[in-house]
Amino acid sequence: MEFTQKRNVQIIGGLLILAALTQAIYTFLYVQELDVPRQLLWGTEGVIFTILAAFAGSALVASARYRLGFAAITAAAILNVVQVGVGLTMFGPFFEVAGEVPAFEPAAAAVVAFSFMVYNAAKMLLGLAALVFGRAMMAGGSKALGRLTLLVGGVALVANGISLAAGRDVFGELPLAGGTGVLATVLLALCLFGSAKDD
Repeated sequence: MEFTQKRNVQIIGGLLILAALTQAIYTFLYVQELDVPRQLLWGTEGVIFTILAAFAGSALVASARYRLGFAAITAAAILNVVQVGVGLTMFGPFFEVAGEVPAFEPAAAAVVAFSFMVYNAAKMLLGLAALVFGRAMMAGGSKALGRLTLLVGGVALVANGISLAAGRDVFGELPLAGGTGVLATVLLALCLFGSAKDD
């Protein structure tokens, strides 16, 4: 199979949809207080983002017009691998020790805070990519999709930036940063499907 730029961009869009789907499934199960298969979901995300980093990096070096967008996707993918890696390898041990030794609770909380900091940074970058490809979609494709992607991508960029700077509790119970980040990811993927032929 030949990985042309068009094919690479379509694969990137598909991987972003899969990543958003895993996050939506995790959130639904968590909110419903059902058993969450963290290893399966986060492990799958780790695989998706690892592959995404390679394809987005390949698209980046071959891109004529959208280098910033592909750079943001590549960096976001790498950060997401770090984030799910922290969740899978460190949450369990730290919280187990904190359950037995209360003095370790701040250390467990710090690991969670670090994970969310990386999460917000990745979502910021996906919001930035959504701005790039939303603008491209407005210029040469569906103006409605382009405008919506610009709006949601901008909110995701700002909301996750605020969470990164001020802490993940800054919006209280409102899932503004994470929610807009996931929605921006989906809209970004749709824009990529439309812009693949233009780069």
